[in-house]
Amino acid sequence: MTAAAHEGSPEDDVATRGDLWSMIHAERAALAEELAGLDDEAWRTPSLCTGWSVQDVVAHLTAGASTGRWAWLRSIVAAGFDADKHNARRLAEHRGPDPADTLRRFRAVVDSRVAPSGDTAAWLGEVVVHAQDVRRPLGITTVPPVATLTPVARFFAAKDFAVNSRSTARGLRLVATDGPFAAGSGPEVHGTTLALVMVMAGRASFCDELSGGGVAIVRDRLAPPGTSPRRLLRGIRAEGGQRGDVT
Repeated sequence: MTAAAHEGSPEDDVATRGDLWSMIHAERAALAEELAGLDDEAWRTPSLCTGWSVQDVVAHLTAGASTGRWAWLRSIVAAGFDADKHNARRLAEHRGPDPADTLRRFRAVVDSRVAPSGDTAAWLGEVVVHAQDVRRPLGITTVPPVATLTPVARFFAAKDFAVNSRSTARGLRLVATDGPFAAGSGPEVHGTTLALVMVMAGRASFCDELSGGGVAIVRDRLAPPGTSPRRLLRGIRAEGGQRGDVT
């Protein structure tokens, strides 16, 4: 199917806010069930979120489902608008003394509709992305339905919000191989809707699941500072230009 056909597909329905909340609740519930059988060592497994264990990520999800607009504003102001400090404080608040208690707290908010803003697709993305952050290291292969992933992909391609997703996708043509999502123009990047969502969320390991002429650009954008060959070359040229070594 061509990219244009993806965009014009009659199955390309727009989810309502109520639909999005139902998807959020379903994804939380599915993750909670998967976590129920983990031993304490598995809960200590490093997630795809640098510096966070599986238990930390679950506590972060609980915090997100427990923090409304004004509570979020008070927290971010108290943290001096430092997002890392804000997240660390909220995580510590909702992380239990042991994995069982952390899971109990997460189960308690599975059906919550509390969120810091009305950007419901973003909060669906929060659950989708962080669920994969813990599933992949644990070897859990669950993939959310394409109907759940598609509104997240659309939101990520259109807006930088909690992650620089639109910036990652800038100047590229993203095309899902398993659903209706397609966005942008430029060198093409093909992959499952999940893989596209995850790379837009900054998870570089999912680049291995992509194909197309734009994949190298995505890898470059997601590379840590100082490790991207293109960035290194630009830096060398800039330094050389300052010294007069390179014209």
